[in-house]
Amino acid sequence: MEQIEKVYKEYKQDIYQYLLYLTHNPTLSEDLLSETFVKAIYSIGTFKGNSSVKTWLFSIARHVWLQSLRRDKQTVEFSDLLGLYVKDDSYDRLITVQMSNRICELLKLKDEVTQKIVFLRIDGISYYEISQKVGVSENSARVIDFRTKKWLKSILKEEEYM
Repeated sequence: MEQIEKVYKEYKQDIYQYLLYLTHNPTLSEDLLSETFVKAIYSIGTFKGNSSVKTWLFSIARHVWLQSLRRDKQTVEFSDLLGLYVKDDSYDRLITVQMSNRICELLKLKDEVTQKIVFLRIDGISYYEISQKVGVSENSARVIDFRTKKWLKSILKEEEYM
């Protein structure tokens, strides 16, 4: 029990900030933070150690947030997830259908592996799981995702979507 308390104290602020970034709602973020740690406690036995505890907690937090979206909205549109994929702190307008269509068009210019990595990340899949599904190293998945996101942002800014 002491270790769980230690993990909570060490990572609660980081997880809360991440959830606040996703929700823009302090009250909801606090609720999701609690739910994240409850789920972490229940699933601690499945933690394989393939990533850091912090990464694992962020993954749980993302899934908890997605579940809350689905509960509240009944359906989560792919365009919502695409918008969050390229979103940064300075961009808090809602994604437009036109922008999500443009992102899809741009992603079609990329190779199949890159597309798979991006779509899996959009779905909230961890880099470790992506590496297993796509057949690349975890680090390669991270680099490909980072570079693709950077590329998308630069084009979207150039085209004045952002």
